[in-house]
Amino acid sequence: MFVSVRLRRRSGALVLGLTLVLGLLLPVLGRGWAQAAQEKRDFIKWVDFDVPASVLQAALDLDTASHAGEETPLSWVDLLAYLAAKYGGDFSRYRPTDMEKAAEMVKSGEDLAQLPSFPYYQEAYGAVLGGFVGEYRLEGEEGFESRYGLRAYSPIAETFPYSDYDDFGASREYGYRRRHLGHDMMAAVGTPVIAVESGVVENLGWNQYGGWRVGIRSFDGLRYHYYAHLRKDRPFAQGLSVGDTVMAGDVIGYVGRTGYSAKENVNGIEQSHLHYGLQIIFDESQKEGNGEIWVDVYQICRLLRTHQSAVQRNDETKEWTRLRAYQEDIPPQPRRTSGEE
Repeated sequence: MFVSVRLRRRSGALVLGLTLVLGLLLPVLGRGWAQAAQEKRDFIKWVDFDVPASVLQAALDLDTASHAGEETPLSWVDLLAYLAAKYGGDFSRYRPTDMEKAAEMVKSGEDLAQLPSFPYYQEAYGAVLGGFVGEYRLEGEEGFESRYGLRAYSPIAETFPYSDYDDFGASREYGYRRRHLGHDMMAAVGTPVIAVESGVVENLGWNQYGGWRVGIRSFDGLRYHYYAHLRKDRPFAQGLSVGDTVMAGDVIGYVGRTGYSAKENVNGIEQSHLHYGLQIIFDESQKEGNGEIWVDVYQICRLLRTHQSAVQRNDETKEWTRLRAYQEDIPPQPRRTSGEE
């Protein structure tokens, strides 16, 4: 009986001690788990981008003009973010006077972030458009000329005809029913495909849905440009490889109609066209899977139609290359890992 009582007392003391320790640890662990969960949640999960090309152009004009003189520099991303915050993202309410007001606010030193949702739109639109405007150098008759303005190019080379409409979200049924998360640009087989933005080739090869395709990641890691259904047999620009750095305006491949086949190099698409898609990546967990963010690029392509890359053909190799060399400062690359599509 005596031994049993002592054991029970020791057991009770042990339970009490563990309870006290857990009572001290649980709040600490709870804060750690909560912080980790918050950090995991602390990035944008979705972006709706429906800014009309005319509004993009108006903001771009103000941005470039302000950098040409001694005015207060304006950011087209900030101007667009202010308008989106004002309209709740609905640009059917756009008025040119609102753009002018935003520009005057910046010039007078006022803070555009006075609208509560401005920081969200600034980050979201900055991710979509971040590398499209800035300083660059373009080859001229007397060497490279330094410029500031639109650096992004249309996905279709200059002088090559194409047609398109806003088909983002349309139904697709090959393999399984799904939404079309890109933009189709109807063009003839062999039409040179252009890198919209400078970046690094992240994927190159066959995908049964996209056929021969190229995936290029922007230098800041936020944008993944996807070019699909490239030409059978000779889909890519000669020598293009995964890991290569390409400049905005470079020829990266040729329009075709490959895809819709598990077997490589099959023309499974009826009409030749370029599928161009733009994925936004705030966190690497969004690169593939249910968390992917693809934006409608129709209005962007309308804007870029006025900025196409001039190209020339080498009759011996039958390859197309850009006509004027282009240079852009390459920032340090973020560390990231990504799998194959």
